[in-house]
Amino acid sequence: MKDVNQINRRRFIKTSTTAGLTLGMPTILKSNPLKAASDEIRIGLIGCGAQQEVLYETMKNIPGIRFVAACDIMREGRLKKMAGRIRSAFGYLVNRYSDAETMLEKEGKHMDAVFVATPDFWHAPHTVMALEAGCHVYCEKMMSDTLEGARSMVAAMDRTGKLCQIGHQRRSNPRYLYVLNELIRKQKICGQIVNVNGQWNRSLGSSTEKTYPKEKIHHLPDAATLRRYGFNRGVDRQLDAAELHKRFLNWRFYKALSGGPISDLGAHQIDIFNWYLGARPKSVHASGGRSYFDDREHFDNVMCLFDYDTPQGNARAFYQVLTTTSAGGGYYESFMGTKATINISEREAYTKIYKESWVPSSEWRKLVDKGYLKKVSAGHSAGGSDAIASYESAPPDEYAIPGGIGLNTPYQHHIQNFFEAIRGKAKLNCDARHALESEAPIYWVNQAAETNEAITFTHEHLHT
Repeated sequence: MKDVNQINRRRFIKTSTTAGLTLGMPTILKSNPLKAASDEIRIGLIGCGAQQEVLYETMKNIPGIRFVAACDIMREGRLKKMAGRIRSAFGYLVNRYSDAETMLEKEGKHMDAVFVATPDFWHAPHTVMALEAGCHVYCEKMMSDTLEGARSMVAAMDRTGKLCQIGHQRRSNPRYLYVLNELIRKQKICGQIVNVNGQWNRSLGSSTEKTYPKEKIHHLPDAATLRRYGFNRGVDRQLDAAELHKRFLNWRFYKALSGGPISDLGAHQIDIFNWYLGARPKSVHASGGRSYFDDREHFDNVMCLFDYDTPQGNARAFYQVLTTTSAGGGYYESFMGTKATINISEREAYTKIYKESWVPSSEWRKLVDKGYLKKVSAGHSAGGSDAIASYESAPPDEYAIPGGIGLNTPYQHHIQNFFEAIRGKAKLNCDARHALESEAPIYWVNQAAETNEAITFTHEHLHT
């Protein structure tokens, strides 16, 4: 197989400069008839690491699918383990490959869909290969490590007429859909949204360097294989096996292989900013630093500020990803409006709604009576001898959405949406074009943080 850089040059093409559709509206894409005579969807897996395992654990409980083939360059570890899981659960063997291009050449005509869960710098080549082989694709986010790579995926989707769902799974989460469609758009409970905040803070322990047991080191791909598949990208000297193994296991640390924490974690939540606001930002300011992991290429702490012109007016959105503490309140997005604030997360415990005190309680009582909301508690002042009345705003009442919405696994609804689109029974909730419309600003955050200069977005920055 060609080196990843050769694949990029050969396959990546730029898409039209025509602006994309509105962020909130999914593209209407119809799939071709299934290759199988039945309604069964036949699946191939590219990349069998931790993220693919998460996707597989969700998929295996969805009826009407059959796994055909799996691919990973780590044959004796990840690939063997995935094949074993499939055999244990379904009682049949899948064909195993260490090269994706070979798998697609041999199996493409037998598969309806391919799930891509490889390192970011391989997302675009693998997705384009699979689309051109006649398969629909579910690819994990970020779409690519480069904006050009992401654009090539949109072009391939358009060129082949195949479906390409990107793994921004919140787009299919019933909780997120309910809050956006029923509460924000229909009931307009926030009023005008003027500020957005989001964060994903992690402790040092969750961001340590990955290693492999010495007694199993032979399971890792050898140096020649890792060079062949591009894990030496961005380095102008010969790397030995130990260095290549480190890059293979910790590819998120390297600029030539990933976008770092703002891409790995922030992409999920900045996508929600753009989706809920129905707009893309005008500019970004950013700051970052290697506050603890000073030997890594990417910043471990990044903060950024986006400026928006929304249909309601101007708004700002602040986002931070910190990998030095777990005491910062977890991960969530907060939409602060003139009438209410909504905190939302994939975790129900982080999802809360606060009514401003001046909004008549009778308005919200009607929403409670109709089942849109449930009241949790009345606002209580912090009080205490140090309270200064003139500094305090009236405490808001706390509400919640009806219990149980969005409690299934985070990926289930998004994967089901993909399968239903393949069967022609649904539209994709996050096709490649709309994913890129939302992702495009994220590609510029690291540059803004590196230079300490604001970036004002032009059509060239954001076009799909």
